[in-house]
Amino acid sequence: MNRLSLFILLLFLYSCQEDKSPKISISLSEELASEVSDGRLLLLFHGSDNTEPRFAVSDDVNSAQVIGMDFENYQKGNSFEFDISSFGYPIENFKDIPSGEYWVQAYIVKYETFNRADGHTIKMPMDQWEGRQWNRTPGNVFSKPKKVNWDGKSDFSIEIDQINPPVEEPEDTEYIKHIKFRSDLLSEFWGRDIYLGAHILIPREFEENTNEYYPLMIFHGHFTPNFGGFRTTPPDEDMEEEYSPRFGIYGYNKIQQEEAYNFYQKWISPDFPKFIAIEIQHANPFYDDSYAVNSENIGPYGDAITYELIPHIEKEFRGIGEGWARFTYGGSTGGWEALAVQVKYPDEYNGCFAACPDPIDFRAYTTVNIYEDDNAYFINGPFRTTERVGRRNYLGHVSAMLKDMNYKELALGGEKSRSGDQWDIWQAVFSPVGTDGYPKPIWNKYSGEIDKEVADHWKENFDLRYIMERDWDTLGEKLEGKIHIYCGDMDNYYLNNAVYLTEDFLEKTENPYYDGEVLYGDRAEHCWNGDPDQPNYITRLRYHTMYLDRIANRLKKTAPSDFNQRTWVLNR
Repeated sequence: MNRLSLFILLLFLYSCQEDKSPKISISLSEELASEVSDGRLLLLFHGSDNTEPRFAVSDDVNSAQVIGMDFENYQKGNSFEFDISSFGYPIENFKDIPSGEYWVQAYIVKYETFNRADGHTIKMPMDQWEGRQWNRTPGNVFSKPKKVNWDGKSDFSIEIDQINPPVEEPEDTEYIKHIKFRSDLLSEFWGRDIYLGAHILIPREFEENTNEYYPLMIFHGHFTPNFGGFRTTPPDEDMEEEYSPRFGIYGYNKIQQEEAYNFYQKWISPDFPKFIAIEIQHANPFYDDSYAVNSENIGPYGDAITYELIPHIEKEFRGIGEGWARFTYGGSTGGWEALAVQVKYPDEYNGCFAACPDPIDFRAYTTVNIYEDDNAYFINGPFRTTERVGRRNYLGHVSAMLKDMNYKELALGGEKSRSGDQWDIWQAVFSPVGTDGYPKPIWNKYSGEIDKEVADHWKENFDLRYIMERDWDTLGEKLEGKIHIYCGDMDNYYLNNAVYLTEDFLEKTENPYYDGEVLYGDRAEHCWNGDPDQPNYITRLRYHTMYLDRIANRLKKTAPSDFNQRTWVLNR
């Protein structure tokens, strides 16, 4: 062999070595393997052992690395050869992951098969009453974090031998009761038993005064394991005050306990109005709640909550059981839901209090106008392109781009809206069903190109401002005096932009004028809920008492004459 041939051979061998992908073998312990069939296998990298990698995936710059691949028909006894070339986040290509020492973890999100009433068969994660949290779902399996010296070439193996335990459901107390209710509507849609739940806060002397009937306060929001912000004992004396990164203060854990105890003291005081407050549990295969409306992909949750669950609660706990005595409120997801159910079921509710609502006008779907923009991720000019922002703080400092927030979901859940995260649930709720049975994307999850036909479907069915404006001739008299919206003008996710556009419409309404209120918090971030005198880290703990004066005024205007305004009791 001459020198040139030898040189070419060595160069070839060197290039092969450079292009070598690591072989990553992932096995399952024998006792766990029999329960795995279909799902998504995640490989996670984290630079610290302070937090397991599965709990460290986020939108911010300190996120753990995740790479995901779907699988079907796993056979017990086999190992997974992980496809390291699969899409990753925050780093898309594994070859760009810097060499170094990482804590690595394998995690399986299990899928189940649903034969839906619409004729589609799909595979999705199933909520196990934990609120559709992929990294905590009972029955999902994973490995212990393993230290790996990563160079992008060396092989390694991982054994999955851990399983998430079942959820411990809360027990009833004197004031807080719990129900789990099988929905006929949802069970028919999903082809299996589907349950709704609720935490119910009952008023003082409920058992003694069996002739009393009460208004219903419906708090919409994310899945909660128990009724939040209610505590019958004083704050723990020996509590170590913790730092809250979100609010930049120490002792927020103690503040939460103090506020919860203060609420309890108000609740039982003789001059406090009596009513029933509920927090609904409506997790589903796509997210930790349903957005409380009827959806082609998620099912008739709006009807199930309004016509099945709420009447059941009113019957069991002596609710008045009429639309004039029901009020909805909540923040963020719950803010959107509070407004949405008021708009879509105008006769069934007598007022909504929507704080920092998710986008209520899709001309400002956070920072995207889905009707006019061609791309969700990029703003294109003749000579340059810039990325669209996704999250900021009250000073306007940007901490995440919209593309990256979607790429996180793409790595976690793939292309079928299965991440269990924010953009995927919006898509699942608002979109029509695609030909494959999964939600039809509003935009290409990788490129950001917007589908205008899907945007039109969103507009006609879920753009709350557009629906009110389109139907005001018939809706207006049913919504008069019922709409209250609150938002910080520096909302972290730019949700105030949709509120501005909605307010523009509401202020122009005639025959009738909407006669509600829209308020903004100066430099207030996400979840400002209407109190200009208290910091938001306090007011967010007072949802159940914040709107009582406005609700009382509404009842004075609309309640029948035999309704006792002092105790909010209908004397039947």
